Amino acid sequence: MKFGVFDHMDRGPLPLGEQYEARLQLIEAYERAGFYAYHLAEHHATPLGMSPSPSVFLAAVAQRTRRLRFGPLVYTLSLYHPLRLVEEICMLDQMSGGRLELGIGRGISPYEIGYYGVEAGQAQSLYAEALEVILQALTQPSLTYAGKFFRFSDVPLELRPLQRPHPPLWYGVARPDSTEWTARHRVNIVCGGPAERLRELTDRYRAHWVAAGHEGELPLLGMRSFVVIAETDREALAVARRAYRAWFASFIKLWDEHGTRPIHADFGPDFDAVLRSGQAVAGSPETVRRALAAQAQAGGVNYCVSRFAFGDLTLAESLRSLELYARHVMPALAALEEMPSK
Repeated sequence: MKFGVFDHMDRGPLPLGEQYEARLQLIEAYERAGFYAYHLAEHHATPLGMSPSPSVFLAAVAQRTRRLRFGPLVYTLSLYHPLRLVEEICMLDQMSGGRLELGIGRGISPYEIGYYGVEAGQAQSLYAEALEVILQALTQPSLTYAGKFFRFSDVPLELRPLQRPHPPLWYGVARPDSTEWTARHRVNIVCGGPAERLRELTDRYRAHWVAAGHEGELPLLGMRSFVVIAETDREALAVARRAYRAWFASFIKLWDEHGTRPIHADFGPDFDAVLRSGQAVAGSPETVRRALAAQAQAGGVNYCVSRFAFGDLTLAESLRSLELYARHVMPALAALEEMPSK
C-alpha cells in the first residue's frame, strides 16, 4: 500500500496568497510524513479550484520538496494547446528531478470548458486527439501530425521529460468502461465511492491487465477519501461536518448557478451521508484506521488517497489530522494484505 494526497485547492478562509503558502507548508509536511505523491485538481471559474493553472502551483511544489512526487489530477486536455502543455510537462519533470505524475482527462464540467469555447459534445474527441499529440511529442525529436483539431508539420521539439518515455500517467475512473483503456496502457487510476464500486473497478482493471498480457507490478489503483482525525470521534466529526459544508458550497456553486447537478458525482450536502457511502472518514485514529482498512481491503486497492485540506479547515487542523494519520494509520494500512476477489 502506498499513500497519496488529493487536493481540489478549493477556496479557504485565508486570503488567496496566504492560502497558497499554507498549502505549500502542508505539502512539505506530506513529504516529511512519507507520502508517495500529491495530486492537484484543475477547475475554472469556480471556488472549487483556486489553482486553475496546476503547472504554476506545481512549479512551487517542485522547489519546496525533494522526494514527494506530484502532478495534476488531471490536466483538462480539452483546454490546452498540446504543444504548450508538452513544454510545461517537460519543464516540471526536469525541475523536479523526474517526480512528475501526469494526470490526464477531458474535464467533467460542461460549464467550465464552455467558458473556454469548448462544446461539451466535442470534449472527449478533443481530449483524445490532444493526448495522442502529447504522447507523441514527449517521445520524438519533431512532431508531424494530422487530425481533426490539430495539424503539425515537422515541428522541432527541444525539450524532453527526464522520465522516459514520459512521466507516469493517471486517470480518474468513475465508470467501468474506463478500465480497459487504462489497464491496456498501464495507467494508474484513482476511484471514489463505496467499496463495492471500488471492487468492481479494480477487478475489471486486473482482468484487463491480464488480458493485455502485461506482467510485473500493477500500476497504482487508488481510492480517495476526505480524512479528518482528532483525539475523539466527536471532535473529528464536528470539524469534518463544518469543513465539508464549506467545501460542498464551493463544489456545487457553478452547478447551482445553471440549475443543474454534477455529472458522475454523487456528493451531497450531508457529510454523514458521504461518510456512510465510504467516501469520507472522520474520527479518532483507531476509528479512521478501522474504516480505511476495511474499505481498502474490500475495494481491492493498493493506493490510499486522502484529502486533508478542504473547506474551511485551518492549517493547524489539517496538520493535526496528518500527524495522527502518519503515526497511527499509515503503519497499519501499509501492512494490509489484499482481500481476494469474489
